[in-house]
Order: sequence, then C-alpha cells, then structure tokens
Amino acid sequence: MRAPFRIRPTGKPSTCAVPDPLPISQALAGHDALARLGRLLHESKRRMAVVAPALPGALSRFIKPGPVDEEGWSLIAANAAVAAKLRHLQPRLEELLAEQGIQPHKVRIKVEQQG
Repeated sequence: MRAPFRIRPTGKPSTCAVPDPLPISQALAGHDALARLGRLLHESKRRMAVVAPALPGALSRFIKPGPVDEEGWSLIAANAAVAAKLRHLQPRLEELLAEQGIQPHKVRIKVEQQG
C-alpha cells in the first residue's frame, strides 16, 4: 500500500509530489526485515524490564539493553567499572530471565565504545 501524495507548498509550481510520512509502527510492519528488527528491539526492552529490579540503585543509568540473538542477550555497560559490577550480577540476571521462561537466558556484558 502506497502512502497518499500531497504537494508541499513552495510558492513555485512543482512537478514533484512528496508522500505523507508513515508512523514508525506502520513502516516496521510493512517490511519483513524492519518488522523483525522491531520484534528484537521489543524483546531486548522486555528483558531489561525483567532484570532492572536486580540492578543496584544508580547502576541502571549506566546500562543499555543491547541486541538479542539465538545465543543470548547483550547488556551494554557505559564503562569498565560498570561492566565489572554487571559480571558479578550476571548469574542473578540470568536466573531472573530463566524464571520468566525467557530463552535463551544467557547474558553477555559488553563495554560501550567511546568516541
């Protein structure tokens, strides 16, 4: 399905028509690869919601949910100190995911690239 076209007023006659923008959810649903990407993004956020209660206080500000694949899920740490703390918590985080029936429940810890 194509988006309806509308002419943007420029003050000059134009032969170009610009399609109306699509909502992101509609764009994701309309393309297989983008739909898969949207599902993976949702799954990563869901896993983050499951493990968030196990993260101490301010630590969660320095952690981002990363990609999900067939082998597990990545957590992106802002720096090496945060990654070290996450590695101590890793068994508990994997346990929480397993309790929720989330497979695979393996958690990888990665440090965010600076620069």
